[in-house]
Amino acid sequence: MTAIPSVIVDTHSIFRAALKAYFDAENALNIAVVGQEDTAEGLLLYLHKNLSTELVIMDLNLPDKDGLELIPLIRRHFKKLRILVMTSYGDYKFVGQALKNGADGYILKSNEPEDLIKGISEVMEGKTYIAPGLHITPPNGKRLTNSKKSIYEDRFVIKQKLTKREQEVLELITEAKNNKEIAKELYISDQTVGVHRKNIMRKLGVKNTINLIKFALENQLV
Repeated sequence: MTAIPSVIVDTHSIFRAALKAYFDAENALNIAVVGQEDTAEGLLLYLHKNLSTELVIMDLNLPDKDGLELIPLIRRHFKKLRILVMTSYGDYKFVGQALKNGADGYILKSNEPEDLIKGISEVMEGKTYIAPGLHITPPNGKRLTNSKKSIYEDRFVIKQKLTKREQEVLELITEAKNNKEIAKELYISDQTVGVHRKNIMRKLGVKNTINLIKFALENQLV
């Protein structure tokens, strides 16, 4: 059987190397890791140069582009490519959005090796795979959360709180532009900018513009 040419996309080189080593040792998967990338741009360039690639195993948290936004770009240009999201984010919203955007499967890095084997097998057969423990809607009508919420949220999770317009406003705020200047650039009213500013501060848990700019820069939100 011909090996499946695959590419791993993850910011952590040790994780990529470990996953490749696992694939090399696991004959049942028949995976040939022919590429490794750590950015969305790198992946897209790779895929355009290597059209025989059949499987992408990708994290959502990438330095240059939101993985949820990357998935439809991949799907638009490479319709037959299989996309398996392998990440640390288990919230049902991320699972549902990834599948809606065109992913074929979703698995957590904390899942078992046999879950990965099954996931790859099913997505390569054209099926949709959701690893055990994951949901695409709130289980029992409740939001899927850990019993103990971490006090730390990384850049990817924080950015998901903001709408696209709020992200645009935040970027201009960090450039020290006032409401009227932002309104002119985005073709909206300064009152609307004020509403966005308040919503951004509320979502990010800051009290004033100075702390908002500091928070955005420290967390690389812009």
